[in-house]
Amino acid sequence: MATFVLVPGGWHGGWYFEPIARGLREQGHQAYSVTLSGIGERGHLAAGANLDMHIQDVVSLLEHERIENAVLCGHSYGGMVITGAADRLPERVDALVYSDAYVPRDGESCWELATDGFRQLFVAGTAATGHSVDPPPTLDPRASPHPVASFLQRIRLTGSLDRFRRKDFIYLSDWRGTPFTELYERLRREPTWNVHTLPVGHDIVGEAPQALLEILMEAAE
Repeated sequence: MATFVLVPGGWHGGWYFEPIARGLREQGHQAYSVTLSGIGERGHLAAGANLDMHIQDVVSLLEHERIENAVLCGHSYGGMVITGAADRLPERVDALVYSDAYVPRDGESCWELATDGFRQLFVAGTAATGHSVDPPPTLDPRASPHPVASFLQRIRLTGSLDRFRRKDFIYLSDWRGTPFTELYERLRREPTWNVHTLPVGHDIVGEAPQALLEILMEAAE
């Protein structure tokens, strides 16, 4: 049986992936749905939270739970986090699943990879506190402010994703304004990637949970 670590995107806590985690557990797997520092019930840590801290959240989970051969899944911003965690502890990671998520190269940030619309949202959303971005009003009511430093900080990587047995990218084609089309076009031409397309919006857990479950279990085989 596999062990999955599920990292949500911006403004979302572990609650987002919990339905998927339950589905994986029902199939006999272990699954952890992560709430990153500065978000949700961990919002009191927002002032000091950045991308490095979010990566450390996942690294600490892998170490303290003694997880081996993990399948890391990141949604949207969560792709930044699983990339950094896998780079820091490659010996504990077996596969990576990017669910409509950023796949950064060394020195890139979410800010640089996002669209102009999202950059404007990041700036405007920090007006209340100066350190956290308020969630867009269209998100789930449970969404909470997200530490702006994590969107701005550039990732530092020491190795290639080719070290890992399997890499999957899920492109959600019905999201108007998606920042991932160019990435999708690039990855689907690379033979080391398994690329999937689902005709749904960005909320994969809400719109295509069964498809996500099947892709995750396939990645663990």
